[in-house]
Amino acid sequence: MTYIHLAIAVIAEVIGTSALKAAEGFSKPIPSLIVIIGYSVAFYFLSLTLRTLPVGITYAVWSGLGVIFIMLAGMILYKQLPDLPAILGMVMITSGVIIIQLFSKTVSH
Repeated sequence: MTYIHLAIAVIAEVIGTSALKAAEGFSKPIPSLIVIIGYSVAFYFLSLTLRTLPVGITYAVWSGLGVIFIMLAGMILYKQLPDLPAILGMVMITSGVIIIQLFSKTVSH
């Protein structure tokens, strides 16, 4: 269940962050509500994840995956295409998350 909770936290955070641009400084009610709900769900499920996984590992996975999925959402929703350095950075973030998951002794396998 821990990784299901973490996946829900990541998805909710991506939804909330994607809506943040559309909320235009919280001047648009519906996107603003999506932001508030998205982050509330994200932090609730993140707190459930922290019952089992260490905070550093949890945050690394959550933020790393969030950055990648937000970039993809930006590409799809807002036509924000990343340049080569941004793509390389995303590859390094993904590599870091994979290395943590596969080799770190602080993650229960």
